[in-house]
Amino acid sequence: MINENFLKLSGSYLFTEIARKVNAYKEEHPKADVISLGIGDVTQPLAPAVIEALHKATDEMAIATTFRGYGPERGYDFLREAIVENDFRSRGIDIEADEVFVSDGAKSDTGNFQELLSRDCVVAVTDPVYPVYIDANTMAGRKIIKLPCTAENGFVPELPSKHVDVIYLCYPNNPTGTTLNREQLKVWVDYAIRENALIFYDAAYEAYIQSEDVPHSIYEIPDAKQCAVEFHSYSKTAGFTGIRCGYTIVQKALRLPLNKLWNRRQSTKFNGTSYLAQRAAEAIYTPEGKQQIKATIAYYMENARMMREALTGMGFKVYGGIDAPYLWTQTPDSMTSWEFFDWMLHSAHVVCTPGVGFGAQGEGYVRLTAFGTHENTEKALRRIDSKL
Repeated sequence: MINENFLKLSGSYLFTEIARKVNAYKEEHPKADVISLGIGDVTQPLAPAVIEALHKATDEMAIATTFRGYGPERGYDFLREAIVENDFRSRGIDIEADEVFVSDGAKSDTGNFQELLSRDCVVAVTDPVYPVYIDANTMAGRKIIKLPCTAENGFVPELPSKHVDVIYLCYPNNPTGTTLNREQLKVWVDYAIRENALIFYDAAYEAYIQSEDVPHSIYEIPDAKQCAVEFHSYSKTAGFTGIRCGYTIVQKALRLPLNKLWNRRQSTKFNGTSYLAQRAAEAIYTPEGKQQIKATIAYYMENARMMREALTGMGFKVYGGIDAPYLWTQTPDSMTSWEFFDWMLHSAHVVCTPGVGFGAQGEGYVRLTAFGTHENTEKALRRIDSKL
């Protein structure tokens, strides 16, 4: 017998369906120059400091005295100490190295961490939302409550009307590109403390924050260490979508023994992130690495600025793109998300992501990403403008 909860999932993962449609179109129109502003993969090469670290680590693997085999499940000390010092202590946040768990990316950890919790836990997610949060808990058979995020409420979710045990928050948000300021995030921390709930905080895009009043970590909010687990990724921060590395913070101050349990889970099901990937991640914290990563993020945010200005000038209603590399764009003429996806692909040869794929509240929107090249982004915008 199979786990019947898997039968409750949609037929295919959102981005798999998009890839299927795009590939079918390319086969029918082999001469079409299709530009993707949909799936959030990066286009800029790895930073020179990262490449240097990868080469050095590779050379070490060719020498018996420096060869590395299985690494520690939590991650090597050199990377965990760099994370603590640069991502947290530099912001006045007290984190210890044994509260850092290095992984192969935030997608894995945000999907897997729910394994520590009872099937009876009630889970709240925003709508629209990154599909992994819902799918992982559907696989486990949990009840899921959706918190609408709309233009009318400024894409700020309201507190649940009934008790929930777990809340997934992603800020800067994927897919809407919107953020919560400190006061708005404190509302959720206060709720979690009051309700004895747990917050899963996905901070995968924190490096793109430009505004002073938007926190880079939920631990900037007092008492969050008692109720929040935080997930980070190097995929968009440093272009590691192909390298695969990220980390999760599980504080020992949590009211449940999740640090110990997550370590036990990882020790059983995970053999650790590769040594090469961890040396590459360490390199982004060097003075040279920081400057290079900052320049790459600025490159993508320039795309976001161009897209916001151009799309707004075309008459689109656009959200996000200020503190995040995503733009949440309302479809014209009451078109559905998939109708506009088809129009964009067939008319402008541009790929977007249908908003309804992120939840019912995403209907009537598409997500556009700023991860393309300047040249392709400008070309795509000209095409869209010419076809309106």
